[in-house]
Amino acid sequence: MRYIDRFNRRLGTSREVNPYPWFYSGEPAIDMVERWQWTFPIIFSPIDPNVLYASSNRLWRTTDGGTNWEALSPDLTRADPMTLGRSGGPITGDMNGPEVYATIFAVGPGKVDIDVIWTGSDDGLVHVTRDGGANWTNVTPPDMPDFGRVSLIDASAFDSGRAYVSARLPLLDDFRSHIWKTDDFGESWTRIVDGIRDDAYVNSIREDPNRAGLLYAGTNHGVYISYDDGGSWQELNPDLPDMPITDVIPEHDELAMASHGRGFWILDNVAPLRQLTPETTAQDLVLFDPPAAYRSANGVMLSWWLGDEPGEATLEIMDASGDVVRTFEPAVEGEERDRWMGPALPMTAGLNRLRWDLRTDPAASFPGMVLWGVATMAPAVPPGTYTARLTVDGRVQTTEVEVRRHPWITDVTDEDLVAQYEFGVEIRDRVHASNSAVVAIRNVKAQLDDRLEASDDERLAEAGERLREAASAVEADIYQVRNRSNQDPLNFPIKVNNRLANLLSMSERGDGRPGSGMYAVFEIMVERLEGHLERLQAVWDEELEEVNEVLRGVGLDEISLEGEGRGVVS
Repeated sequence: MRYIDRFNRRLGTSREVNPYPWFYSGEPAIDMVERWQWTFPIIFSPIDPNVLYASSNRLWRTTDGGTNWEALSPDLTRADPMTLGRSGGPITGDMNGPEVYATIFAVGPGKVDIDVIWTGSDDGLVHVTRDGGANWTNVTPPDMPDFGRVSLIDASAFDSGRAYVSARLPLLDDFRSHIWKTDDFGESWTRIVDGIRDDAYVNSIREDPNRAGLLYAGTNHGVYISYDDGGSWQELNPDLPDMPITDVIPEHDELAMASHGRGFWILDNVAPLRQLTPETTAQDLVLFDPPAAYRSANGVMLSWWLGDEPGEATLEIMDASGDVVRTFEPAVEGEERDRWMGPALPMTAGLNRLRWDLRTDPAASFPGMVLWGVATMAPAVPPGTYTARLTVDGRVQTTEVEVRRHPWITDVTDEDLVAQYEFGVEIRDRVHASNSAVVAIRNVKAQLDDRLEASDDERLAEAGERLREAASAVEADIYQVRNRSNQDPLNFPIKVNNRLANLLSMSERGDGRPGSGMYAVFEIMVERLEGHLERLQAVWDEELEEVNEVLRGVGLDEISLEGEGRGVVS
């Protein structure tokens, strides 16, 4: 008790006050110098990150990381003596904080004016200051229930006089929803609960920072959303269990939700919600504007509304020059999609979405391809403004996609990222050429098998065997044909296509200009690849031409090299 006595002497009080109620139980709350709730607010100013607020029954502020605190207010609670007695049960008291009453339970720092601060107490009072705490005004909504616990106050990001207040009273057997809004610093209030079920008391209310009038409410029965500044509400609970949501926070392109069971839920891609209008669902095609995308992050989600399931659709990403760098198309029935191809374009009626990973079209691949140490076969685009062009049954809509640098990577310039991208495109093109060569070789051998089944001509069999051996030799020098599983590269040496693809993956690990060693390796691999492709061209000019000459003589179709996969480096 000597610590408490010393504190009392410093305060100059003769009354024995316990400022640290966790030392012992039995002290009534009315005797505390400061009343602290178990879950008192700790919140930074949205305007100045060096300003931190905390609250007991008074509001406190620190600007030096907590070394010094100043009181910004008097007692801003009702402080009714009947609520300030000894807490706890009849046998064991509890002065640790959970049951201490008459405290500031919600703090809403201004998002437009740093001098505007809102507070709400757990016994039903709302105050506001417009001069940084020098003067406070009681602006409690007239229809606030007695002893309503103000669960949250959210200051508007669009108007310094606007704020939203929620309150809850389940401990007083009142399970109704209570939300108010003001546009005049609390001089008048409007109750906004239409559409929320009667027994869904409200734990939190938040305004979307990107669209005025778009509100989210966390209630005892999930999340509600309002598109008209609280005029009406509807449930926003896709795949969300019926459970208490204690808080909701819109952040970037996501809505984070905290549940009572200490769990967290994320509703991603809320961009369509921010742009939704009553006319949206009546249209045939609506392409929503996406949020900004960041390199070395999670890419960007593109979203669109389709009135009906379309027959044809294509989504293209174009750079500032109008060149298409990435194309997404619907899945082809029976097509086997490997991980390099990226997602298929969805084509269902209603809301559709697709995540662009900020990479270009990948290099060609082929069934059963096993590569060692390869995470990607496409470079990430540099910062800039890109255009997403969605074509659905002849209708076209476009939107801009802003790609930004990663904000945490400060030692890399835009020029470095352009150099990284240009190097990645060069490697990607060479990987594409090498893989296309393998595709072409396998296509030729498949056609050869068909022709041999259709004819027993000896000259065709002999010429075909020479073609098969020559083409297979080049294939084995480009790709490790003995690979059957991801463990096989440990036993069989990787070939030029794998080395190039691995170099691309290495150059794409992180943001930054490639090192000189990477360029040196690239030159060696390109020289080796060009040698193989020249040999392959000779096979086409000699062995393949010999086979086609025989096929013409026996009246069969020639083996074709048409389509992608000739394997010639441009």
